[in-house]
Order: sequence, then C-alpha cells, then structure tokens
Amino acid sequence: MKRLAERNAFITGGGRGIGRAVALRFAREGARVMVVARTEREVASVAEEVRSECGVEAAFASCDVAEAASVAAAFDRAREFFGRGVDVLVNNAGIAESAKFAGTTDELWRRHFGVNLDGTFYCMRAVIPSMVERGWGRIINVASIAGKTGAPYIAAYSASKHGVLGLTRSVALEVASKGVTVNAICPGYVDTEMTTNAVRQITAKTGRSAEEATEAIRRMSPQGRLVTPEEVAALALLLASEDGRGITGQAINVDGGSVLF
Repeated sequence: MKRLAERNAFITGGGRGIGRAVALRFAREGARVMVVARTEREVASVAEEVRSECGVEAAFASCDVAEAASVAAAFDRAREFFGRGVDVLVNNAGIAESAKFAGTTDELWRRHFGVNLDGTFYCMRAVIPSMVERGWGRIINVASIAGKTGAPYIAAYSASKHGVLGLTRSVALEVASKGVTVNAICPGYVDTEMTTNAVRQITAKTGRSAEEATEAIRRMSPQGRLVTPEEVAALALLLASEDGRGITGQAINVDGGSVLF
C-alpha cells in the first residue's frame, strides 16, 4: 500500500524546487496533487510531469498566496478537482530578499509578510474546517532555519519565518485532538533557485565570484553542502503520512546540522 493512497495534496510554490520535489514524492506514494504558483507555465509543467511519471491525477492553477481572493479561487478549483476537501496542505510558496535593516522599505517588508506569513495563514484557514470535520488532516509549512535564528540583511525574511513558526505551533495545539497535525520544516540553504538568487546578491554586493559565494554558503553547513529538495520532500512525506501522526507543533530542521535547536 502506498503511503498517501487516496489522499489529496495541495502544494503552493509547486512549480520548482522544493514544491516540485514534494509533488513528485507525494504522487509516487499515491496522492492526487494540485500544484499552484504565480507562474502558471511552471505548475502546468509539474502537473504534466506528475501525470506522466507517476500515473496519478494532477491539477494546477495560478495563485498569488498573498491575495486572499486568489487563494479562495485556487481552493475552489481544488474542491472541483478532488471532489472533496484537501487532506494534505504544503505551504511552500515563499520569497527571500536581502537588504540592510535601515534600507528595508515598507514595500519589501510587506512583500515578505504577504507571501511568507499571510499566504500561509490564508491557506491554513481554507483547509482547517474541512480537516477537522473529517477528523484527519496534515499541514506542513515550509519555514526556514532563519525562523529560529537571525542573520544580517534578512530582517524581513527572518521575521516572517519566525511568524510562520508561531502560527504553526498555535494552530497545532488548537487542532491536536481533532486528527489534524500542523508542523513546519526548517531547511537551511537548499539547492534551488532561491539559493542561486542569494549567490547573485552576494556577488553583486561583495564582488566575489559566483563560485566563491556558493562555497561560502556551503561552508555554513557542518556537512559542507547544500541540502537537496528531495531531502526536504522526504521529511514532508513522513509528516503527511500515517507514520507521522504523533508529530505535531514541531519545527524540524533539514540543514546539515547548522542549527541545533
């Protein structure tokens, strides 16, 4: 028996990186998946990849998680596709931009909270009632080790991810007796476009080469490497499955030992 057979999974930021890896891992375990992101072309490609490689149904939609109306429309589409509610929600959509604190504009601050925190809130609010009614649900919020620590030049990102952890823990306790678990995954630097963008920012601001900047990021991990999207997806699968039913309210690091709490 596949671990997610007959489960319906909704994945934000599903067009690449961690979101794509989660969609494929879930589909291989039998889940029907719907992937959403702002770039419809990317999620359409992932949905086709899921159908062709995994042989399960998949759907996609364009969605800006920072906009409540866009989230509501995406979940309307999900209910049409699944025929009922979402069983597993993966809040993966996120942005990360850097700036000195004194140079952090209102727009940059609001952009991070809109996508990283408001988007997580809107999506959780959309699924919690039906999960509680059915007595089963899994919510997995992709946060960051920056949600546990701080670092120079990422005040908006770090603050928004701290908010995601607070939201995760509070809602987990609220629904713990209802058959619903709520957890966060806190990756370190992952081999995705977001890290590539971080390398670009480092090179632009310091004059280092891309190779030097990438090596500096690798050295932040005691393992001396970037985490892969598939490693994050493996943990998401555990949290989404019956095997993870005793895990809730947790913020679990996948970072090669960079942060030890």
